[in-house]
Amino acid sequence: MSYSAIRARSLRSLSLASPRTTGSVGSPRFPSKSRRYSSFYDQTLGSLKINSDTRVIFQGFTGRQATANARESLAWGTNIVGGVTPGREGEEHLGLPVYGRVRDAVKDLRPDATAVYVSASDAVSAIEEAIEAQVPLIVAVAEHIPVHDMLRIMSILKTQTTSRLVGPNSPGIISITGKCRIGFQPLPCFSPGRVGIVARSGTLSYETAASTLRSGLGQSMCIGVGGDIIPGTSLRDGLQTLIEDKDTEAIALVGELGGDAELDAADLIKSYLKSSANPKPIAALVAGVNAPAGRIMGHAGAFSLPGEPSARDKINALEAAGAIMVNHPSRFGPVLKSVLDSTTTTATGAGVHPGQGPRRRQIHTLAHRPMLTQKTLNQPRQQKRSISIREEVCLAYLRERGLPIKHGVDPNTQKVLAISINRHTGSPCVIASPTKDVSDARKFDFVYGSLKVDDMCLEGIASWLQLDPGSKDSLALLLNELLKVFIDQEHFLVQTWVVETPQEAKKIGVARAHYDYDVAASKSCGRHLDIMELRDTESEDPDELAAEKDGIIYIKLKDGNIGTLVNGAGLAMNTVDALAEIGGRAANFLDTGGKATSLTVKKSFEFILRDPRVKCIIVNIFGGLTRGDMIAEGVIMAFKELEMQVPVVVRIRGTNEKEGQELIEKSNLPLYAFDDFDEAAAKAVELAAQN
Repeated sequence: MSYSAIRARSLRSLSLASPRTTGSVGSPRFPSKSRRYSSFYDQTLGSLKINSDTRVIFQGFTGRQATANARESLAWGTNIVGGVTPGREGEEHLGLPVYGRVRDAVKDLRPDATAVYVSASDAVSAIEEAIEAQVPLIVAVAEHIPVHDMLRIMSILKTQTTSRLVGPNSPGIISITGKCRIGFQPLPCFSPGRVGIVARSGTLSYETAASTLRSGLGQSMCIGVGGDIIPGTSLRDGLQTLIEDKDTEAIALVGELGGDAELDAADLIKSYLKSSANPKPIAALVAGVNAPAGRIMGHAGAFSLPGEPSARDKINALEAAGAIMVNHPSRFGPVLKSVLDSTTTTATGAGVHPGQGPRRRQIHTLAHRPMLTQKTLNQPRQQKRSISIREEVCLAYLRERGLPIKHGVDPNTQKVLAISINRHTGSPCVIASPTKDVSDARKFDFVYGSLKVDDMCLEGIASWLQLDPGSKDSLALLLNELLKVFIDQEHFLVQTWVVETPQEAKKIGVARAHYDYDVAASKSCGRHLDIMELRDTESEDPDELAAEKDGIIYIKLKDGNIGTLVNGAGLAMNTVDALAEIGGRAANFLDTGGKATSLTVKKSFEFILRDPRVKCIIVNIFGGLTRGDMIAEGVIMAFKELEMQVPVVVRIRGTNEKEGQELIEKSNLPLYAFDDFDEAAAKAVELAAQN
């Protein structure tokens, strides 16, 4: 029996009944002082400090993935005390008791943490059950949980002081010095040591860990906050934990495109380095600088909503705050070692001191959070985690509800009015701009489950839009219809461009409209299948569509000639960025997925080779969950069966890297194999230029 079947009470009704949380009505685009969530939820931050005494249970305990992970974690030393599987109560599994409900497990076992190993369709009910049972730390690893389900979960979390959520879409949290692993981090990458890691990307965190290991530093703790749109724990939360951790001497922070969590982290870094007499050195990386506008880059949260900073903006803010910036995770180890050893030379040859990072080419430091440009913020969207509804459909929906539609309106008279998500606060919000430029926008939070925009929020929105007082009723009518679309159809962005018409009865008309639908609601939970039918596949690239059917995320990039084949969305983004820094031009973004097989690799080659622009292919694999030997087998299979005519550069590190490298070497194929990413990238750029 599934968790969702066991749970009788509706999560939606619980959320609607929740008391009002501290919002950010009328708050600036980038609040520099406010905490991300409510002061109540902030009190749970201490639950991230896990160790060998942390008592862990599993939800979905007897499932295949949970069983394999629990067995490995037990052998490593994690204090797992039992688990929960509905309908299996009274049994034993791995020599530990099984319960049917979390509350029963809590009563008998007194756990400090739970690892949620259930499907995306059941994960929200499992998380809710753990919150109700007051488990202090909840780690959710599932991908593709619908964003509106997470909005409801966050509305509950912000009203309580007991439970802290890590994830979803997270590899979990691991204390290496404390021998506690709650997640699926690849253990060969980790050894007790000095560096704390907080990361949005799983694969980038694994390569960061391996880099510190090769540099003789090891790790203290690794917090994978996950790549979801609304994570339960932010980069700043993880950073604060590592700053306070007595075993952590240096910190690696891994961010990426989407949201503004890196700006919050930059604020904390700036204040910490300024106030501490002996600060821990902090190095940082942000992936996605060269991501095409409007695309979701593998991770559910790796895209920018209106009013959010670009990856470049984040780099600027972190560098200005005093973080040491690196452009590839393999550099974290050498850079942090040079600082900890008090040497004067980094891996790039620049002098580095705690709180003072090396200058990077084409990156300018700022003394404050960056202002955003119209080019950054207002690009057309084509996303695979979402369906962008055609404008004529959006406008027809509003027309049917009696809202005036205005055609041929001067764009310079339009204002932006949208309902979306404030990732800074974990709340839904109204985005309003008095001009067509989203960089003039402000965000107005409201409580998830609200049936209409309240009067206080409405006054602030009308004032910011510079509307005539007589237009307030028309504004309320439009906003409430947009709210209905946002909630009932589970969009994550409902955006309109409006004009004020004081002379008419309905004083606000809609000139343009755009909705982005979260397909996880359909694919994971079977909801809104009628919206899925609105997908306009004829406007999408056929190769990208075909790759999607094989579970491969493939996005063609403009003006490139180097094919990229990478495992993990974060590493795939970073590979594109790193090539660009040395003058290379990636022809594509391709994420084989965290559990790629040799067949997946062969399929990936097929899609890349269909692009006539490709003059060289670089295979950049870091084996965390993916085995290096399996990737090597896929490369060899593709080379033989596809009659490869372009040169291939292969870089395999991580799990079974020696076996993979040996297979490549013994294949006697004209492959260029490297251990070091810099050497591999330089060779790929060279070969692409020659061809």
